[in-house]
Order: sequence, then structure tokens, then C-alpha cells
Amino acid sequence: MTDIDITYLQEWVGKQETKEDDISLFQAQALAAALDNEIIPQKGDELPPFWEWMYFLATPKACATGADGHPDKGGFLPLVPLPRRMWAAGEVELFNALVIGKPATRLSTIVSVELKSGTTGTLVFVNVKHDISQGSVLCISQVQNIVYREQPAADAPMPPVKEAPAEQDFTKMITPDPVLLFRYSALTYNGHRIHYDRTYATEEELYTALVVHGPLLVTLLLELQRDNVTDKALRKFKFRAVRPTFDSNSFIVSGKRDGNALSLWSADKDNALCMTVKAELSD
Repeated sequence: MTDIDITYLQEWVGKQETKEDDISLFQAQALAAALDNEIIPQKGDELPPFWEWMYFLATPKACATGADGHPDKGGFLPLVPLPRRMWAAGEVELFNALVIGKPATRLSTIVSVELKSGTTGTLVFVNVKHDISQGSVLCISQVQNIVYREQPAADAPMPPVKEAPAEQDFTKMITPDPVLLFRYSALTYNGHRIHYDRTYATEEELYTALVVHGPLLVTLLLELQRDNVTDKALRKFKFRAVRPTFDSNSFIVSGKRDGNALSLWSADKDNALCMTVKAELSD
């Protein structure tokens, strides 16, 4: 196990950061266009769930950006001395919709830092809670689970295949392309090169192709829900990344409803489960 001073890293627990954003129209219209949506949002409309990740963005200077395109470690997030980091999972509770064009505030709190050992080596999990409000009204409360890990060996296997569910109520094929990945990276100010620099992704981080963003997969699953579940709104949901998705092949997003419970998932060309969402609909 890589030597990690977890006591030092846990000094970040309780640290808070506040950001403000005007929830501008451009990002919402640009994402709708990138997703090929027929309806383009307008000022005063409700922002769809999970689109808030285009706002409250950190904007590190070029000199404070690492070779991988991520911001340098430190600052609000703990200084975890592991090379890879990814958004592994999260949970979201929706109280009120964010309104496009209305100023909002996000209060972020580091709630835990944990050291674990897995099949891929040393792991550090950092959980961050974000509360987003407009005026004095809490709109969204979410927990972001970030995992830091060691660089895998060149011959390290992919995560084991878990087959996607056989039954679904609705499904859609998605054909990713570098333009979609680039646009989503730009809209979320995500400089991580695995999403747009094929040479870096395959030669430095040893992926087989460009990696589709986890949050983009969640967004696509929630768009499937918006298109197919029109009688009730989302109340809360949890998501988890199971396996990477690459731009080299089309993939499927699917969903199955059981009353107010909703399961959503993505599967790659081998029917391997990649991203899962477990959601609750409003009463």
C-alpha cells in the first residue's frame, strides 16, 4: 500500500467553500444543443436536474493546472498523493428547481476522507457535500464521492463485467463522438485530457480510447427519464460508476420504472454495466 498520511488528509474534514453563480442562459442553451435536444431552455425556465454541474466552476490558471489537465492538488480539496482521481459516485436530493438567470449560491463542505485498499491498490475517498440555494431557498443537496487511486500497470485488466439488466421499459442508443466530449468538457471547465486528448488517454493513462465523462453519462440517463417519465418529477437519486465508457463504440441508456422507483443504467457494446442511477419520483 502506498504510504498515505491519512491523519493529515483528514485535517480537511469540515473545510467549507462558498461560490456564487448567476445560472446564466448560455450554458443551458449550449448543453441542450450539444445533446441535440428539440427544446432549447429560455431565461426563467427550470434548469434540468444535474445540469448544475456547468455552474460554480473552479477556474484554475494555466500555471496551476497539472499535466493531466486537472487543477493542481491542494486548496479546498485535500492533498492526496495519488495520481488518478475520478468522480466515482454521488447522491442528490432535489427540493426546488434552479431557475435559469437567477443568482444562486453553493456551499461545499468536505464531510469525510477515508483510506482503503482495493484490488487496484491504495484508494482514498473524499466525500464533499454541496448545498445549492437561490435566495434563502434550498434547491439541491448533493454528496460528491471522489476517489483517488494509483496508476494501473499497462497490463492491468478492466473491472469485471457485470451484465446490464435484461428487462427495461425504455431505452436509447447513444453514439458518442469527440465533439460531444469536448463540448461537455468546455461547458464544465473540465481540463482532464482523457476526455479529448486521445494520445494522452491511451498512452499516458492507458485507456483504450477517449473516456466518456461520468457526469455526462448521468446527464444522459436523466435525459432519458425526462423523455419517458412525464407524470412525476425526480425527488432524489444515487449514481455509481461501475466501468469506464469509451467513445470508440455506441452504448445504450435504459430505464425501468416500478411505481415511484426508477432504475436507470448505461451499458457498453458488450452489455457490460457502466453507470447506474437509482431514483425516487415525487409522490
